Order: sequence, then structure tokens, then C-alpha cells
Amino acid sequence: MQELSQQANKFDLSPNIHYLNGAYMSPQLKSVTRVGAESVGKKAKPYEITGSDFFENTELIRAEYSKLISNPDPNRVVLIPSVSYGMATITKNINLQNKEVVIVGEQFPSNVYPWMTATKEQGGRLIIIDPPGIVEHRGNIWNEKILQAIGANTAVVALPQAHWADGTLFDLTAIRKRTLDVGALLIIDGTQTVGAYPIDIDELKPDALICAGYKWLLGPYGLGLAYYGEYFDNANPLEENWINRLNSEDFDGLVAYEESYQNGSLRFEVGEHSSFVLVPMLLEGLKQLNDWRPERIQAYCKSIVHEPIKLLKDEGFWIEDEALRTDHLFGIRHQSMPIDSIKQVFAEKNIFVSYRGDAIRVAPYVHNSVNDLNVLASTLIKNIKQYA
Repeated sequence: MQELSQQANKFDLSPNIHYLNGAYMSPQLKSVTRVGAESVGKKAKPYEITGSDFFENTELIRAEYSKLISNPDPNRVVLIPSVSYGMATITKNINLQNKEVVIVGEQFPSNVYPWMTATKEQGGRLIIIDPPGIVEHRGNIWNEKILQAIGANTAVVALPQAHWADGTLFDLTAIRKRTLDVGALLIIDGTQTVGAYPIDIDELKPDALICAGYKWLLGPYGLGLAYYGEYFDNANPLEENWINRLNSEDFDGLVAYEESYQNGSLRFEVGEHSSFVLVPMLLEGLKQLNDWRPERIQAYCKSIVHEPIKLLKDEGFWIEDEALRTDHLFGIRHQSMPIDSIKQVFAEKNIFVSYRGDAIRVAPYVHNSVNDLNVLASTLIKNIKQYA
């Protein structure tokens, strides 16, 4: 595998900015900005927008995204406006009466609220597996607790590939095996990993993978992607829009109303998903990701975070062990963290991160250098010593 070099020249970030916050929102590729500007101007001449424009770029997105996630059937990929939309499609088509839904604690609300509502309305039970209260073997213990919670009464396990607050990896292979053993569905929120961390849908075969597009897919805000497995082949969509019906490509025949939907999972796409501005931008981001490849992105991030993380650990900071977290997203904790002071000094030094729970969430990417991480580490260490 050829190593990936720093890619700062493809982004429009100021050199005096230490942007380590891609988990909040990715910086926009220059090429995506260019495509977006061109796309905005396209509607100024609507007579140049043809019927094929409603379909061609979305088909290309399906192909590019399928390549990215090793999905053999592009027709199982649909465009959605948000993770909550993708999850609502799922909860609409699952019977949870007297059944259990297992989720992990402190995960992003878009993969919590749908299950809170669905279990309450349908008479099910929500099982929340909180992270361990200790740091030693934390990731292993958390994964074991999840596996132990999956039983004969489990209908759904809904969790991310890696935790949004600190990058803790969940053992999806073991969890998938357990869900299959008990006949439960596996629903994955891939927003904080897909595009930056490898996932193989053909091997894992989850029942759904839902992903926002504005983080590690390098797309615009307002567009995401969902993969639905065979369980949902005959399920009901959230809305009945014209383009999701069979033969909708034939504009002259649209009033010959169709009972049948398009093939695969295309019935689940959001209305107006052909968006002539957002779709080309997301497509451009996906093309770049397939050139870089998630495994190379991880390797690059590891190369710039390894030594700074070691330095932080030597000074008493806790970060999950390398094998149990991602390298493009990790949390930093300390037994006495002066958060208000850290926020102030980070702002002064143009260090951009997020604060999630008791962790400082750091999310580097291919535009960063080891210097960005060294500035972060040295600033944290100095601040801790000052308030010790």
C-alpha cells in the first residue's frame, strides 16, 4: 500500500490554524467548493437541465459509495437528508413490542431518540450500555458488556462503528455474529468513521448503515447516505415521491402511475434527492476518498498522532489504547482537567477541537501535520502543569 502524504494543498485552510475538528465538520475540499459554485449557477439556465440530470449523478454516487464501503449492490444505497431520516425509515418498519433494543451510552442523539420513541410507542424496552467507569481495559470491557446484553429478546442492536466522543471502536464482527445467533438486526451509524476508517459491507452484512455526508465523506451539509440490507426489501418508505417509482425516468409517462418501486432500496430515498447543488458536491468528495482510500487515511493519521499521544500519556493523560480506537478520532482525558482554561488557551492559539462529555475530542485528518498535534500536546501539558 503506497503511503499517503499530507494533503493540505487540497483544502483552503490558513496555515496558522490547527484544525483538529473534522469530527465536528470536515473542511471542504477546494474541488468540492468549485463543483458547488458551478452547480449553483446551473439553475440560472434551467433549460439546460435535462431529465437525465435527475438520475445520472445519483447513480454515480451509488457506485462511488459502494466502492468505498465494499458494497456489491449499489441499488442498496440511497440518498437521505440526515441520519435521523435514515433511522426513522428503520423504526417505521420494525415491530418492537415486548422486544429489546440495545444501544451504547453517550452516543450521538440521532441514533438514540428514534429508539427512545419507537420502544415507547411500540411497547419495547431500551437497553443502554454505558461506558465503564474505569480507564483500564475500558474498550474491552465495554465491548464485552454489549455482547452480554444481546439475548433471545433482542430485536435490534444500534450503535456506531466508533464512539463519536472518543473514537472507541466497537467490535462489529463479534457483535454481528451475536446478533445473527439471536435473530436481531444490526444497525450502524457510520457518520464518524465511514470515509476515514475502513468498513466492509460485503463481509459484515449489517441490516443498515446510516451516514451523514458532511464529516468524513467530505460532502455538503444536508445530504447523507444509507445502505439497507435484505430485511428491508419490502418495507415502507417514509414518503411517496415520484422518482422512487418504477419507470420514473420516462417523464412523458409519469401519469401512468406505478404500483411498483424502483429496484433494491431506492424506495427509501428522500424527495428531491437529485439536488443539483448538493449531489455533485458529495460525488466529488467520494471520488477523492476512493483515490485516497480509508486505510491510507488511517495510516497517515497514525503517523502524525503516534508520538504526540505517547507524549501526552507520559504526562498522565489518558487516551484509549491504539488497538481499541481510531487514529482520526480520539478522546483525551485527565483526572484534573481545567477545561475552561484549556478552551481559552486553545482559542488563543487557534487550536480547534471539540469537548464531548469529560473528553477533549481530537479529530485530525490528511490536511494536518505532526506539528498540529505537537502544538496541541505541548499546550495541554503546559496548562495541566500550571494548574496542578
